[in-house]
Amino acid sequence: MTPNEFREHGHALIDWIATYREKIEERAVSRTIEPGAIRAALPKAPPRQAEPVSDIMADFESILLPGVLHWQHPSFFGFFPSNVELSSVLGDLLSTGLGMVGISWEASPALTELEETCVDWLRQMLGLGPAWRGAIQESASVSTLIAIVCARERYSGSKYAKGGIRQPAHPGMVYTSARAHSSVGKTAMIAGFGTDHIRIVPIQPGGSLDAKRLRAMINEDIARGARPVAIIATTGATANTAMDDIDAIADVAQECGMWLHVDAAMGGAAMLLPECRPGWEGIERADSIVVSPNKWLGAAFDSSMMFVRDHEHLTKVMGTCPSYLRTPTDGKVTQLRDWSIPTGRRFRALKLWFLIREQGVDGLSKRIRRDLVNARRLAQLVDAEPGWHVVNKITLQTVCVRHEPPGVSGAELDEHTRAWVQALNESGKAYLTAAQVDDAWMVRVSIGVLGTQWHHIEKLWADMRAYAGQNARLALAA
Repeated sequence: MTPNEFREHGHALIDWIATYREKIEERAVSRTIEPGAIRAALPKAPPRQAEPVSDIMADFESILLPGVLHWQHPSFFGFFPSNVELSSVLGDLLSTGLGMVGISWEASPALTELEETCVDWLRQMLGLGPAWRGAIQESASVSTLIAIVCARERYSGSKYAKGGIRQPAHPGMVYTSARAHSSVGKTAMIAGFGTDHIRIVPIQPGGSLDAKRLRAMINEDIARGARPVAIIATTGATANTAMDDIDAIADVAQECGMWLHVDAAMGGAAMLLPECRPGWEGIERADSIVVSPNKWLGAAFDSSMMFVRDHEHLTKVMGTCPSYLRTPTDGKVTQLRDWSIPTGRRFRALKLWFLIREQGVDGLSKRIRRDLVNARRLAQLVDAEPGWHVVNKITLQTVCVRHEPPGVSGAELDEHTRAWVQALNESGKAYLTAAQVDDAWMVRVSIGVLGTQWHHIEKLWADMRAYAGQNARLALAA
């Protein structure tokens, strides 16, 4: 493709995206697709000859677009808000168009130094102290893996890095709660701890990890010859946005010499607002934090910011310097390959740079405040409706609800909950996700898409009551 051809097709693609965003409300949020249907409609073998871009776009619209879940639709309330500001899309497009790979500072000084700048901008926006430094990672899960590996190397004196994964005389233990992200267990296993050495700490009413039980479990483990290594705390749990008491957990971490990693992938965005920062009081005593601007803040995926207080330990653990990457600037500049697992990286900072400059801190803060207010308004409506209950503390923008028809409980109530959510999703009118908390199913209303206004939430609430009531009547008739 020549630059002139790219210009022609690029203009058309930008127009398509702009129209898609303008008219997205005219679409169903999702469509029911049979598993394998899309793949069956695609050619079994690659094309031998070049094909026109117009044909590729036609197939995209006819084959792929029906299988797209529209995350930017104002009636999308599932999972978490991945609200991509179009300014961030421009930055992402520019990054891809430049086509550079950040394997060293010399490979692109602008890539490295803009990332350093944007990381520090976000640090300031979140109210974090100047000791924190960081880098952009692929995801919160990767950030958690890096944190656990750093904790492992600190506790073992780098013995794992030198001698490989072997069961030590005093096995290391990782602690977290049942409300933590599922990646915690996966990353701890990848880091070599094993499921027997991952301890799930009970929670207090409201969903916070119980610091007293944490201390007791650590003492039990020490008594049997194990050693505490790391605690993974959460600011905005995936299922119900519960907030751990970071200050109380930090007390335990410091007493026991443990690494404290805080997963603030979702809740970190709220810390733009000074009034929300009591939600992570004690954060300055953590060792590492992850905040994902691609959740709620408005950056295009992938964009997860990992901050550390001891960056020298991080770069010692993650660092690599093969001969073909050595340059005269070594020791004078930041080499971002030493801050993450991949050697190379995209120019991810561009999408943050575009976003923060185009929106401004005030613009981003205003939208987050809007979503927080709307979540509290919805919770009030739910609580006022007979047979409906809010089942979480409204800490962020997610409202967890349960419809409880008279005489329905236990497994029947779980079946009812999942059935009416599925029916609503299949209608295309909105999209919600269900989740289990304390072995009971509930429905998450995750508010935060850029275009979601109060009237969309009012419509959702009407649809929720309609579909839940309809399912209850069908179940009673059966």
